[in-house]
Order: sequence, then C-alpha cells, then structure tokens
Amino acid sequence: MKIKLAILEKDPNYLNRIVTVFNNKYADKLEIYSFTDQDIAMKQLEAANIDVLAASENFRIDTEKLPKRCGFAYLVESSSIETLYDSGTICKFQKADLIYKEILGIYSEAAAGITGIRLDGNDELKIITFLSAGGGTGSSLTAAACALFAARRGKRVLYLNLEQFGDTKLYFHAEGQMDMNDVIYAIKSKRSNLALKLESAVKRDLSGVYFYESSNMALDIVGLKKEDIERLIQELKVTTLYDYIIMDTDFNMDEKCFCILKYSSDIVCVSDGSVTSNLKFQRAAASLAELDHSQNQQISHHISILYNKFSNKASSTIEGNDYKTIGGIPKFEGASLQQIMEQMASMGVFNELIS
Repeated sequence: MKIKLAILEKDPNYLNRIVTVFNNKYADKLEIYSFTDQDIAMKQLEAANIDVLAASENFRIDTEKLPKRCGFAYLVESSSIETLYDSGTICKFQKADLIYKEILGIYSEAAAGITGIRLDGNDELKIITFLSAGGGTGSSLTAAACALFAARRGKRVLYLNLEQFGDTKLYFHAEGQMDMNDVIYAIKSKRSNLALKLESAVKRDLSGVYFYESSNMALDIVGLKKEDIERLIQELKVTTLYDYIIMDTDFNMDEKCFCILKYSSDIVCVSDGSVTSNLKFQRAAASLAELDHSQNQQISHHISILYNKFSNKASSTIEGNDYKTIGGIPKFEGASLQQIMEQMASMGVFNELIS
C-alpha cells in the first residue's frame, strides 16, 4: 500500500529536493505528485485519488473543496506555526523522516474511517517484558539496556514503556512532536488505522532503538484498559517493523498486566537480591502459578530472574524454585543512568534473550 501524496509548492528548488528525497527514501511507501499551479493540483486530487495534500503557505486552500478522505496541511517555514487558516501545518525545513511521519499521521487521521488497511503480519516478533514485584530494583533501566543491546546487535527493537510513572526521556531521545498520548488517543477513539498512527508517532534514538516518548500525564497510561492494551499489542504484532519489543511495565495483579504477560515470549522479573525483593517475587510468582492452574495457561513458564544491583554482602539468590536465572548485574556507584545503561548493554547478560 502506497500513500498518494500531492505537494503544492511555488519554490521549484525546494519542490525538486523534497520529491527527490522522498523518492529515494520512501519509494515503497509514497507515490508523489508535485505541482506549482494550484488550479491544476486541485483538479488532480479527485482524479488521482490523492490521500494527502501538502501545500505551501503561499497558497490559500479551500478545504471544503478537498475530497472527503484527503488529508491536508500547510507547509510552513517555522515550526512555531502550529495552525494556519484553521488547518494543520508541517514545518518544511526539518529532517525528511520527520516530515514523512507527520504526513503519515495526517493520512491516518483522514483515513480513520477506511477499514481493511493493514500491514503484513510478523510471526517471528518476540515480546520481552521486564517488571519487578518490588520497587527500586532498576527494572526500567535493565529493560532499556536490553533494548540497547538488541539494537547494537543489528536488531530492529521497540522499547515500549507502559509504566504509570515511566519516562522514556531518561534513556532515549529523538526529535518529533508526537508522543504516547497521541497513540492512546488513537486507541481510545477506536481508529481503524491505528497501525499507521503507531508508525507515525514512533521515534528513533541515535542508538537505533525505537520508542514512543512518554506522555506528560501519568493519567493517560492509567486510563488504558485491558482491551486497549490488547489492541495495541495486536497492532504492533501485525507490523513487520520490529524483531523485538521490549515491554517495561508495572507488576500488578490485574487484567492489564496479565494481558501483557499473556503476549510475552519472555518475562524477566528483576530483583536486587534483598530479602524484601526476593520475598515479593516469590509471592507474585506463586500467585501467577495459581492463576495459570485455574485458567489453564502457562504464563509462569516464561518467567526468568535477573538480579540487578547485586551485592555479595547484602544480596542473595532466590532458592527453591524452578525459574531460570539469566544473570546478575552489580551495583554501579557514582555513574549516570546513561553510563549504567551502557555498562549493562556491554556485559552480555542479555545473550539468552536476544538471539
């Protein structure tokens, strides 16, 4: 499926540059139509079944005359201009991949009523979930380090933080305007083209890790229901964009957490080896085992233990269980989160998870 994009621009130099870049980078995703004359462009919108029109701010477009399912935005010179003539905008002077993502987002909004638009499935996608029964063990940091480890091995990996108070900016950074709030809105509004919104909202860190920037409001994540999370995971499984999804979530005995665990290929429980942390893990694991038995499922079989901040003096391993231990990470003193993540990713402790 290709998105038919019409670009209306008076500057022929800019028009040639953007068309060339898009044809080189997105030939399999975009079909480009370029115009410098507004009347000719408007006549072609219906005839060519254009999906998105991006017009220079030098033109005044009567949006009432656009085809019903044609998305639209003005191409503006400043990123500070968010709307123009009551229409959305795209800053024309930014990286091509950011312009592409905004076009994809516009298309997903305009095509929200169209059913049947899906990407090919990905049966080989693995979902690895990190969580902890007790706070302060560094499960988010280990999840981020695992994503970094996978990216360094050439894997296409998405780090997905679904914690109530999680913040991806602690670990990964990239340009772009959209965040997890845009994804949640698309889920809640039951958009039929959620897959397109997911692709337009995702960001890519310099390390190669893909991620959705956390919403500013924790209530956005709290408001997700079990069916919302299930739809999100199913849509991500449909895409062929990733080899691995690293899920970072709270360990709660509720249907939302159970939904995530049900879809997980591996479940990594992080403990610091303290008496409190180990006891909480044992209680949580026993509850999951009982749930497996009552509902005839096998979530517990996917659990492994990772020790983090492990100290020979104050920590001990959990005895008397059948869960696999994938490794141990020492406590790093006087180092930043980025430095610790780098150290974790270079230790090889994730070898058993990322093939």
